[in-house]
Amino acid sequence: MSLKNLFLVTILIVSFQQMTAQRNFDEYNRLGVTGGLTLFDINTSDFTTNQSQGFIAGFTTRGSFRNSFDLVYGINFSQSNVEIVGSNLTDTQNIEYSILAAQINLLGSLNIVEHHLSLEFGPVLNVNGKMKVKDEAYNDYILDGYTAVRAQDVEDISTFNFRVLGGITAGFKSFRVLAHYQYGITNMLNNLTEKDIPELEDVKGNSSTLILGAVFYF
Repeated sequence: MSLKNLFLVTILIVSFQQMTAQRNFDEYNRLGVTGGLTLFDINTSDFTTNQSQGFIAGFTTRGSFRNSFDLVYGINFSQSNVEIVGSNLTDTQNIEYSILAAQINLLGSLNIVEHHLSLEFGPVLNVNGKMKVKDEAYNDYILDGYTAVRAQDVEDISTFNFRVLGGITAGFKSFRVLAHYQYGITNMLNNLTEKDIPELEDVKGNSSTLILGAVFYF
C-alpha cells in the first residue's frame, strides 16, 4: 500500500465515521492525537530475541456508533526496536534492530462508563520498512542457532502484516490513557524464506507489541 493509498483509506473511513456520528443529535465525534511507548518483540522459535522499547504517535477519531459502542479509527507511525542474539568468533551481542512503520486501525469500543472507560478491539494493518541493524559493525555477526545466517541477512522482513488489537482506555472526554496489545496474525518473517539461504527456508515469527500511551481529544 502506497502512502497515497493509505491517506485515501483514511479519508474514506473518517467520512464514514462522520456520517454515522450524525445520525442522532446526542451522538458525538472527536478528533485526537495519540502517542506512547511501545514494547516490541517477535514470537519465534527460530531466533533468540529480546523485547525492546520504541515509540508510536498518530491521529485518531472516536465517534458514537450504536448503543454502547463507539467506532475508533487511527493512523499511526512507529519505530519499533528488538534485539536478536548473534556472535562472531570472540564476541556475543544482543544486536539491535529498528523497524519504521505506518499502521491503520479500525476498532470497536465498548463503553463500560461512557466517555470515561472503554474496552477496545479490532484489526490493524501494519506497513513497515526493513528490520535494520542499528550498528553496521554487527552486520556480519552470525545469529544464534545458525552457521551462516548473518545479522544483515534478516533485514528484509515482510512489508504488510495484519494484527489484532485488544486493550483498554480510561480518562475523560478530552484526555485518556491507554494500554493496548497488538499481536501479529501473519508471519512477519515470511519474506526471509524466499532468500537464497537454506537455513531460512522455514522461519516463522509473529509480532508482539504492548503500547502504553495517551490520547488528547480536541
